[in-house]
Amino acid sequence: VGKLVDVITGNPTVVKMVVHFNRGARGQSSLKELIQPLVKQVIDNRSLQINTNPVEVYKAWINQVESETGQSCNLPYEVSNDQALEHVEVQQRISASIKVLREVLEKFVSSITASVNKIPYGMRFVAMKLRQALQSQFPDATREDILKAVGNLIYYRFMNPALVAPDAFDIVELSVEKGLTQEQRRNLGSLAKVLQHAAANKAFTAENAALVPLNDYISDAHPKFLNFFHKASTVDEADVHFNQDQYADLITLSKPVIYISVKEICSTHKLLLEHEEAIAPDPNDLLHIILRELGPAPEEKDILGDQYQAPPNASQEATELYQEKLQEAAKSEVSLTLTSRVDVTEDDDTDMKTLFVRTKRMVVDVLSVQQGESLREILNSEATAEQDLEYQTVIRRREETADKRDAEMEKRPDNLQRQATLRDQNLPLDGLKRKILRNLQLLANENMVTEQNNYQEIVDAIARDIRNQHRHRQQRKKELAKLRGTIDSLAQKAKFFQEQNDYYQQYVKACLDNLAKPKSDKKALRKQSIKYNAHRLYEKGVILEIEGLPVGQFKNVTFEIMTADVGQFDVSAKFMGVSMEKVELVFQDLLQLQYEGVSVMKMFGRAKINVNLLVFLINKKFYGK
Repeated sequence: VGKLVDVITGNPTVVKMVVHFNRGARGQSSLKELIQPLVKQVIDNRSLQINTNPVEVYKAWINQVESETGQSCNLPYEVSNDQALEHVEVQQRISASIKVLREVLEKFVSSITASVNKIPYGMRFVAMKLRQALQSQFPDATREDILKAVGNLIYYRFMNPALVAPDAFDIVELSVEKGLTQEQRRNLGSLAKVLQHAAANKAFTAENAALVPLNDYISDAHPKFLNFFHKASTVDEADVHFNQDQYADLITLSKPVIYISVKEICSTHKLLLEHEEAIAPDPNDLLHIILRELGPAPEEKDILGDQYQAPPNASQEATELYQEKLQEAAKSEVSLTLTSRVDVTEDDDTDMKTLFVRTKRMVVDVLSVQQGESLREILNSEATAEQDLEYQTVIRRREETADKRDAEMEKRPDNLQRQATLRDQNLPLDGLKRKILRNLQLLANENMVTEQNNYQEIVDAIARDIRNQHRHRQQRKKELAKLRGTIDSLAQKAKFFQEQNDYYQQYVKACLDNLAKPKSDKKALRKQSIKYNAHRLYEKGVILEIEGLPVGQFKNVTFEIMTADVGQFDVSAKFMGVSMEKVELVFQDLLQLQYEGVSVMKMFGRAKINVNLLVFLINKKFYGK
């Protein structure tokens, strides 16, 4: 990154990966908890209408007036923002929208800036590292500029899309037959637009003249966002947050598992080779050794095998078929379990970290049946027969519990660790204490424990493990709660899709049934028709112009509108008594155009029709409205 602004304007892959990951299963519940209450306030308020687009407000005003009166407004239908703002009615409607917008924005800003703890830790950690990196790379940059870049990640990339399109991110649950209405989407979009400007302290200009009155609000809200971004990007380091240390991987019974496609494996390997020096600038970094051992990046076919490779004499068509199968197979995921690149047995006492952890386990077993003033005193004292019997009872119960919990331990990668632990437990209590003393001597030679303080280092390590047990249990409970929530959400979504599928099936069936109705039923429909010459429709404002035909010739053109089916009309035109053309008019389509603010449509490719007044005419003549 050469300039600080590049962080904001660019779209690096790593940022997209971070945002996508934190919107995944773990981060989804956090995002939903953060955004859902705000979104529901908007979509549940059916009377809420926020529209600050002058042209849209102008067209909605014209549509309303013409639909209510049945008369043309005699105003142009296509105008610019400045022209629309010249009308007092438009100004008043936009002012009302801005007033409502301010009120809702206050609630949104207060809620967002108070939701620091609801942001997933992963997103906050990346934001912190981004802030620290930018401060290091751009020491002359102001605090505000740095936090703007951080805010671009937290608000614009992570939160804003879910606010604009909550249905796409499972933030809200909608009924099968209903989605977000155009008004609801416009309301959310208007709020998100101003929030984005407030987060970046970007004032509205003449291009958005209607929103210029909100610039003072943006100036007031921006410091709140900066404080929010600073708090959100200030968290504990990962090892502190997850209670991990240099021995954590040695005591973890279940190894981490990732799911990755074959294509991603090949791409990742290739990227690591291309950027090896940037990722691992230290020549002694283990990554260099691992990549040398792995060799060149493999192709997908090298991993999947010969079954996806076309024979040498295969035709072009067969080769393309094999290639398609290869690409499809490359998308399939495999599970990879974290394992040590060096196979070190648990009996290898030269691995000091492993030895330290094993010794801790043995010390815990001894302390569970024998007490004393210090660890050294306990290890040098002789165990009684009762203590030895109690120790054997404890070990036997532990083995029985472990066997029930883990009936298939033989198949697991950490079976060596289990076997080594069992060998330690098979020793009598005094034999175990002698082994502990030998281990402590080896650890003392590596300055990991000290004999002079009675090996207090290993006792302190055990105390830390006990203290952290509660944290681990609480974290497991949270993970289980999130997992259950995710499972429930998936079940609800599956039910939603099933209901949606049933709804569509019923709709299609109803359509097919209507098509299959006997013609006699259609004939039973009462035929209605109205006839007008083009000049009369021109006077009513329904016809605006007919291309290539002067107004004086409109009397020679006749239009007939006839009912064809429920909600469908056939419109025919005659010139000097000669039939010209015929088009089908669906009333639902007209209503949709009116709903979307379209005021003028073409018919027969030449006649410009006022949509509002045509709807008014049909309602009056055919529906008695």
